[in-house]
Amino acid sequence: MSSDTKANSGNNNVGGRFRSKVNYYLHSGDKKHVFVGLTLITAVFTIPWFLMSRGSKHQSHQDYLEKADKARSQRLSSSSASAK
Repeated sequence: MSSDTKANSGNNNVGGRFRSKVNYYLHSGDKKHVFVGLTLITAVFTIPWFLMSRGSKHQSHQDYLEKADKARSQRLSSSSASAK
């Protein structure tokens, strides 16, 4: 074996140990591991949702249509006034 091959096998062993630990935690079925996994998954999806929706007020579809009609009428009235 060359020195390059020995170095690569050492790196694979470190990655293999990490992978085996991750597999152990994922497939052990221990209640603590399941709880931590569910908590992490919940955090991954909850934090972005919270950050995206914290400042906005949810509007009904009717409110949206009324705003769109108002903006359209203002745009049309200003374009007809500039055309004269």
